[in-house]
Amino acid sequence: MTLKTIVLSTAIAAMATAAAAEVKIGMITTLSGGGAGLGIDVRDGFMLAMGQSGRDDIEVIIEDDEQAPDAAVQIADRMIQAEDVDILTGIIWSNLAMAVVPSAVAQGVFYLSPNAGPSQLAGAGCDPNYFNVAWQNDNLHEAAGAYATGAGYTNSFILAPNYPAGQDALAGYKRFFEGELAGEIYTELGQTDYAAEIAQIRASGADSVFFFLPGGMGIAFLRQYADSGLDIPLVGPAFSFDQGILQAVGADALGVVNTSQWSPDLDNPANQAFVAAFVEEYGRIPSLYASQGYDTANLILSALEVAEPSDADAFRDALRAADFDSVRGAFRFGPNQHPIQTIYAREVIQDGDIFTNRLIGPALEDHADAYAAECSM
Repeated sequence: MTLKTIVLSTAIAAMATAAAAEVKIGMITTLSGGGAGLGIDVRDGFMLAMGQSGRDDIEVIIEDDEQAPDAAVQIADRMIQAEDVDILTGIIWSNLAMAVVPSAVAQGVFYLSPNAGPSQLAGAGCDPNYFNVAWQNDNLHEAAGAYATGAGYTNSFILAPNYPAGQDALAGYKRFFEGELAGEIYTELGQTDYAAEIAQIRASGADSVFFFLPGGMGIAFLRQYADSGLDIPLVGPAFSFDQGILQAVGADALGVVNTSQWSPDLDNPANQAFVAAFVEEYGRIPSLYASQGYDTANLILSALEVAEPSDADAFRDALRAADFDSVRGAFRFGPNQHPIQTIYAREVIQDGDIFTNRLIGPALEDHADAYAAECSM
């Protein structure tokens, strides 16, 4: 069944002496189609943290954007103008974020991104009401480039979909990869047949392949790459090697190195508690997207302990302080309100019947994005 609209909410407080102030959060995310797994994981991580908070004065309204910019804009406008939300969050895809975020923050609403981090919103398009809790789009790809250089690769073939996050991906890889490029391709967003691209890789003389193909695109590419018999090493960001994708791809992904600011085996108390709670609540290992949804919710909750969104300056300062225990460990915001954090190399392994990732070590430590200098805040 296609689920177009979900409304999940905590109970509205009814205190004996006075009603508690109600905070409304609108989550616009992808819950149907090929990218549904990503949005479901963000939603589930976010709602896990909300449930753990014990707060009964927060309403979360969740709607499916169907991975369509027009739909996302319509939902955002309705949430702001009719539902009177204080905070928006949830968008997975950068083209949807570019359609929604500038208008939303211009209307005085806070937007906290649990995923999409287009360069335009990190640089000249930054805004005091816009925070990215995940990363700037280039970051994990920059770490992949740094890893590939350290691994001794000198001639990479690179490919990504032709949309803002794909463009940021290849820019990020090239920023930190010190070798030559055997080829560079932008594929169609949503593409599932990669025979032509794999043929070009085969003929290119590459000693490595870097690709960014999130969701179903990555599943299709990895299966076809394995079937092709090519043995050129693959490197990528976590988006193509995340928990849901690995179960679909299986053994074809074993041994591939990918980069992420988070991993289920990251050794800190907040992450251990999160993984255990997520498995108990949902019966599956959390993904990168679930961890980002969880952190986004906990950042909001930490700020709400200090101020309400109606006191915009105080609430903004509380968000900037990032006074919460992130599942990724050390976390702070840079001047453009994007994370400064360590990004790790991970390897795909099999643990019993489950395919997952194991940390190798840091690829970039205490890393900020390349666009902060363009932000005038």
